[in-house]
Amino acid sequence: MSTPALLQHYKDKVVPSLTKKLGYTNPHQVPRLEKIVVTSCMGKAPDRKVAVDDAVTEISKITGQKPSITFSKKAVANFKLRENEPLGARVTLRGARMWEFLHRFINVTAPNIRDFRGISSKSFDGRGNYACGISDQTIFPEIELDQVKRQIGFDLIFVTSAPTDNEGRELLIELGMPFRDTKKAEEAEEANKAAAEPAIA
Repeated sequence: MSTPALLQHYKDKVVPSLTKKLGYTNPHQVPRLEKIVVTSCMGKAPDRKVAVDDAVTEISKITGQKPSITFSKKAVANFKLRENEPLGARVTLRGARMWEFLHRFINVTAPNIRDFRGISSKSFDGRGNYACGISDQTIFPEIELDQVKRQIGFDLIFVTSAPTDNEGRELLIELGMPFRDTKKAEEAEEANKAAAEPAIA
């Protein structure tokens, strides 16, 4: 089985670049991507059980791996939720599937987001792991639009071995994650505000 292109890029380009940039002295210090977790919660859907089945189907198409169903831990009367009721679906990608999914996400899926200007680089958890939300599954090329039954959102969690957010961010940047240039985005927002304000005579 051939090595995924993005994994080869990590070995050939990312490891030497991070070693130089972050001053590592041991190759085992270089952060690596360990897994990608794809989750979806359908707790607000009125037909919760059917919605969870739909989420399982869509995640299977997107990742190529059948997800497991998540269940409620306790009953919540206000939400008409019983204990141990299906709530959502999640799948954990490792190895070749993980690298292939990330390659598709960077090069195909993310650019399909409407008015795409990059994804936020602020959603790190303090331990080098990154999460982002996807509100609509139709940006994934594996989804056939005429078979979509409902809009389903996902959370993507990129788990790395990086000990800090900065190292995790540098790893994902080197892998090609299309982060938004925060400074440029803020400047553009200020310029748009200024243009929208009426001129004072």
